Amino acid sequence: MKESSSESKAQIVYFSHGGGPLPLLGDEAHKAMVAFMQKLPEQLHKPDLILVISAHWEENTATLLSAEKPVLFYDYYGFPARAYEIQYPLPGSPSDAKRIVEILEKNNIHAKLDPQRGFDHGVFIPLKLMYPQADIPCLQLSLIAGLNPSSHLALGKALRELNNENILVIGSGFSFHNMRAFSMESKSAPDAGNDAFQNWLIETCTADLPQTEREQRLVEWAKAPAARYCHPREEHLLPLHVCQGMSDKPAKLIFDDLIMGKRGVAFKW
Repeated sequence: MKESSSESKAQIVYFSHGGGPLPLLGDEAHKAMVAFMQKLPEQLHKPDLILVISAHWEENTATLLSAEKPVLFYDYYGFPARAYEIQYPLPGSPSDAKRIVEILEKNNIHAKLDPQRGFDHGVFIPLKLMYPQADIPCLQLSLIAGLNPSSHLALGKALRELNNENILVIGSGFSFHNMRAFSMESKSAPDAGNDAFQNWLIETCTADLPQTEREQRLVEWAKAPAARYCHPREEHLLPLHVCQGMSDKPAKLIFDDLIMGKRGVAFKW
């Protein structure tokens, strides 16, 4: 991968990737998210490599997808046939996958390669909206089973060696992920719990706080207002921890709107 110039350092983004394939199926409740994804590259310089941490892959050991031409893994069910015909021929980068495993190992994060698994919808749905040409090599990094927040901050810190490279790191999750509370309407009823947690997350990630305080808040995220209502299980939040771990600076809020009737946010570091 190319070394970057001083103005093309790593870019780090966490966003809410929506419900399964619905963003590509014309779903009205994803309209704001789709518009955001399609315009997001205008806020970025084109990377040489994309690394995605998706909420939809957990392994006992941090794992890099290392296939040269990964297949798509349609990890959703109950949708129309065309949802299983989506094509997005993203190239992989086995050499970069191997290099990043070595970086993680050097920084005391046990890691391995997986040449078999495909890109899940946390990767190919947003990237097809962002970069429809599928012309940027992409890697996927798993979450670590057990979903320990400190472990995912540490995973991000172990990736800081990449900060001087022209790489786009994406935490692909959802800042609200209570499946029973979503709505397929484009408008939502007031939801104080949804708002309280999103506001806490915005403050935690964007306020001018000491980094130790920011990290402690993220470690103890379950103490935040309405935390377990918004995240009965935290796999859609933890890609954010990896992103924040990579950066020692506050984030910028780049999206705050409704997705499936609930407020979701996105950040850029």
